[in-house]
Amino acid sequence: MSTIDYESHDGLGLAQLVKQGEVTPQELLEAALARIAAHNPALNAVVTPLYDAARAEIARGLPAGPFQGVPFLVKELVASVAGAATTASSRLYAHNTAAADSEIVARLRRAGLVIAGKTNSPEFGLSPITESLLYGVTRNPWNTELSPGGSSGGAAAAVASGMVPLAHATDGGGSIRIPASCCGLFGLKPTRARITAGPEGGEGLNGLAHQHVVSRSVRDSAALLDAIAGPMPGDPYTAVPPERPYLEEMGRAPGRLRIAFAKTAPTGVPVDPACVDAVEDAARLCEQLGHHVEEASPDYDAQVVERGFEMVFATHTMANIARATGGPLPDPELVEPLTYALAQVGRVPSAAEYILNLHALQRQSRRIAGFFERFDVWLTPTLAQTPRAIGHFNIRSSDVRDWMSKLAAYLPFTYPFNVTGQPAASVPLHWTADNLPIGCQFAARYGDEGLLLRLCAQLEAARPWFHRRPPVSGLPHAH
Repeated sequence: MSTIDYESHDGLGLAQLVKQGEVTPQELLEAALARIAAHNPALNAVVTPLYDAARAEIARGLPAGPFQGVPFLVKELVASVAGAATTASSRLYAHNTAAADSEIVARLRRAGLVIAGKTNSPEFGLSPITESLLYGVTRNPWNTELSPGGSSGGAAAAVASGMVPLAHATDGGGSIRIPASCCGLFGLKPTRARITAGPEGGEGLNGLAHQHVVSRSVRDSAALLDAIAGPMPGDPYTAVPPERPYLEEMGRAPGRLRIAFAKTAPTGVPVDPACVDAVEDAARLCEQLGHHVEEASPDYDAQVVERGFEMVFATHTMANIARATGGPLPDPELVEPLTYALAQVGRVPSAAEYILNLHALQRQSRRIAGFFERFDVWLTPTLAQTPRAIGHFNIRSSDVRDWMSKLAAYLPFTYPFNVTGQPAASVPLHWTADNLPIGCQFAARYGDEGLLLRLCAQLEAARPWFHRRPPVSGLPHAH
């Protein structure tokens, strides 16, 4: 299969070729593996090859799902793939092998996807970059001196470079949207509890963490959400079911939406002029499409949300370690210096302090949600800065305050929607003068992925991005 054939289709497009008999799943897999072989040495996106298992899966026969025969990659965090290493990119779990698939992985397989490997993540998904001492550094295919973002940076680098058309990703503070922005992809964080976290857990990060994919097209994201959404028995709570299948939203007009936009960060940190340009351009585009657009932001205590988010992350870092050690901190050589230092912070709060922190976050969530009674969508830059250089977030440092400060400067717009549980998407509408992608974030009311997908499909049609390819993509002989 030629480079043009494989990379000129999204996942649904490739599945259609399989359905029509124009290509076989084996051919699609070998096309994906050729691109992994060509680009993984430079990018380090795929850290656990499952090539033989993928070939065996095809040989057994694939379900006739919407993505039948499409190669796919699972992030090395949260989701378990039977028989594969499940490490959270930590040396503490380096020898941990999953006995069974997570429910989301079982659903991915039923959709017809062929799991060819697992992608890099920072240790425990803590950083908005993708660098770990266990698996090394993942690089951005648009500029290999830069990070692809994180924590789903391995997934984003793989999709942007053309290894696969879509890949599993998780989002506890922006980890789908951040790498989508850095790599020129579409990344939707669904509503809280839209996709089950079972059977291993009931919720991730007290409901802050979600799973889905990064993709090159909006419709792939919608179709896969149809395939993997929904609870399983024992889930602590569920999201309200959608009015109709998400894929059907692709052909529906969003209507005239009330869209608010922001050029300044809720916390007051500076916003890079390139990110301001991106959101102003997106606001003009929305206005041209007939939407009511005005500059406005929700009124809430951003510092309370920031501090509360930090406590959740720190305490859960300690819990991730305690799961392996039975409670105490491990040998410092088994976790990264930053992780160890953050876990020490996470040991400090009492149970009562932690509960009070959750209550404070819930109060601020109500204030943010009230804003969406006036507006249908809030538009912001996805990030306050352009893609950062490799090493900007130093995982070898134990200075938690410095790391938190850099985190706060980078992603003031993403984590509030992990706190509220609302759906939010990074849409690749802007590129800088030196050809770096800048995402714009669109957030909607709790449970309203349908409206968000209708708008994003409209934006995709008005300002297509599928044809944009980074320098590291295709196959070497094609250049």
